[in-house]
Amino acid sequence: MSHDPYREWLRTRLGQELGLHGADTAIEGAVQRRGWPALRALGPRDVVAVLQDVYSSLRRSVGDTRADSWLQSTTVDLAEYAQTVPVPAQPTSGPLAPEATPAPLRWGRRAHDLPLLLARANAEIAGRSLGAIRADPTLLGLAGTAEWDVQATLAEVRRWETEKMLSSLRADHSRTEVADAVAAAAAQAEWLRLNVRELQAELTGGQNVTAQLAHARLTLTQLDAFLQAFTPLIEAGDADQPLPPCEARLDHDFFSLEVPLNPAVLRARHALKLAQWRAGAGPGAESAAVQAQQALEAAEAEARARLETTLHTARTAQARFVPLRQQVGALEERLRVLGQRGGDPLSLARVRLEWRQARASARVQAHLLEQAMRLLESLVDAGEAPEQTGG
Repeated sequence: MSHDPYREWLRTRLGQELGLHGADTAIEGAVQRRGWPALRALGPRDVVAVLQDVYSSLRRSVGDTRADSWLQSTTVDLAEYAQTVPVPAQPTSGPLAPEATPAPLRWGRRAHDLPLLLARANAEIAGRSLGAIRADPTLLGLAGTAEWDVQATLAEVRRWETEKMLSSLRADHSRTEVADAVAAAAAQAEWLRLNVRELQAELTGGQNVTAQLAHARLTLTQLDAFLQAFTPLIEAGDADQPLPPCEARLDHDFFSLEVPLNPAVLRARHALKLAQWRAGAGPGAESAAVQAQQALEAAEAEARARLETTLHTARTAQARFVPLRQQVGALEERLRVLGQRGGDPLSLARVRLEWRQARASARVQAHLLEQAMRLLESLVDAGEAPEQTGG
């Protein structure tokens, strides 16, 4: 296998659009901008980063439609290539079994830290195994299989790093959503106080509004209790954060790398390569290779199903967010017009309440979309990928 197969694939593919000189320039520019070591072997995530750079340039030169089509077809081809070629892996230095036994881990850590610790340990073990295999002439035929093992363990590390990132992101989103709920409750309390005064005046004037007044007072009492409990727990400014644009490409093909780079798929592919190597090394292992092939196909089917589920979540959130954002804009305009025309306080309070409620609903959908997008991008985003080195 080539020392840097993904760089060569990328150079050939970009050469079709930019010429070989333009391809080399694009790759070198991406490497310099991101501070990658010049001689480091590229992997699929690195290729995606370069493709995004070229895509941005193509949008300016040939337009969005052609640039989108080019990026879509290139990403699909890259996903197919990633099914057959592992990322060139650098063995982890040191002996396979260290002489000094390390001190036992402290198990008082938060539970979600432990899978990440285990994944990093497995990745280090896989790297040491690759080094041992390359050093043993009788096992050289297993080196390619070991590279799939290293890629699978690194993907598992990335999976748990993603889980940690999403956990932190969800916590941030929850804080903001609670702040929105408190702001909406405060707006509703303001409207109810004005409404109670109006109902009291109507009651004094002889109108039969006793039931409405009692209900308004009860609701206001409940809201005041809620605000007393939750207002000290939030940052009031969080509710005034602007809504994000939430514009995302959600075509399946743009995320086709999610399947071949899925940790479970990579693990199944390594198991298949190992079974095939054993079948070639001696008789009696053919059935194991067949079972491993079936396991790989099942893992790919599950990865595709999860991809579709996540895309569906993102599409649903985006579809719900768009009209809510439009509603927020319309209510902001109504508030502006009412303020200019000297609208009565009760009308202003009512529109402000609707605005707060619409913002809170829109933000929930924006957060769902952001979480889905961060999950979709986690395997193919070169910005946060574990460092890869050429072997």
